[in-house]
Amino acid sequence: MDKYLHIISLNIPWPANYGGVIDIFYKLKALHKLGVKIILHAFEYDRPQASELSQFCEQVYYYKRHTGIVPNLSILPYNVISRRDPLLLERLLKDNYPILFEGLHTCYYLSDRRLKDRLTFVRGTNIEHDYYYHLYKAETDLVKRTFSLIESKRFAFYEKQLRHAKHILAISASDEASFRKRYPEMKIDFIPAFHANEEITSIEGSSDFILYHAKLSVVENEKAALYLIKNVFSQLKHTCVIAGMNPSPDLLTAARRYDNIRIEANPTENRMSFLIHEAQIHALVTFQDTGLKLKLLNSLFAGRHVLVNSLMLAGSGLDSLCSCADSPTDIIKQCNKLMLIPFTSEDIVKRKAVLFPTYDNEYQAKRLYDIIYGNN
Repeated sequence: MDKYLHIISLNIPWPANYGGVIDIFYKLKALHKLGVKIILHAFEYDRPQASELSQFCEQVYYYKRHTGIVPNLSILPYNVISRRDPLLLERLLKDNYPILFEGLHTCYYLSDRRLKDRLTFVRGTNIEHDYYYHLYKAETDLVKRTFSLIESKRFAFYEKQLRHAKHILAISASDEASFRKRYPEMKIDFIPAFHANEEITSIEGSSDFILYHAKLSVVENEKAALYLIKNVFSQLKHTCVIAGMNPSPDLLTAARRYDNIRIEANPTENRMSFLIHEAQIHALVTFQDTGLKLKLLNSLFAGRHVLVNSLMLAGSGLDSLCSCADSPTDIIKQCNKLMLIPFTSEDIVKRKAVLFPTYDNEYQAKRLYDIIYGNN
């Protein structure tokens, strides 16, 4: 018997070029490979409709987000109520297939009484109220800062809607523990992020530059990049590259002061792949421990040495594969040390032993398949 699944995506998951949509896109691909017939519902607001999705989905429906002032006046999170569309619910009610809500952002209809007997699964992409509170602390623009604080409080209240789901799928072990503490009566499983890597493609040897890569328009990532420029990269003699989407003028100005630091804005996929594979060190820092950082997985599957702060590792189980340092002095010390150490075949063997099967898309897709259809 054919296995169908509704997936509600917070955004159009193509191109798969930033955290949230990467997890969704490669999940679609892996479930499709297992024979799941996917009905995708995607909210459209900052990227075009994508014909590429049809090769993995039986049907793709698009919905416009309701943005602007009015949705912000609600007691519900703006990111939830702006994804309300009666046509979505109408389509969900045409059959009895399981429903996967990709993130709390997509859960407006989760508590609808007409879905109470359906198999509903929520992908916990973050502890959202913590995530927005960290954005509030990182943001300098008054309007965005105020929005993030209000959104954090709204999500803290709204998260209780998760009790209407049959199952929560946490993206990290630390998020799983957080959900279990607050919802001990619920079924909760840790399903790591799906990603672009099917095998380890790291290259043995050495190079002469250090890399930080991220979606630079995200305030959390910009804060990390500015921290590295000011406290670490500016104190090194090595070439330091910051690569990613849409860096701000402030970030470009900060890097321009130093001859050894350069920013590569909006690199092509091939260029980003080159940088990730060739960098001697991936320097990754974060100031919040929610979710799982896909840049960490990409670095471990495709890069050489990976240097992180402890918050980057939270709930990942990947501590043994990374060098860890939390103070600027220690990060600088580790950079100078690792620049002298070639990356070897033994390092690759060690990564394979730790990354597989936990971070293998095929393995996790089979687990997810059993969770969804084992309930039938």
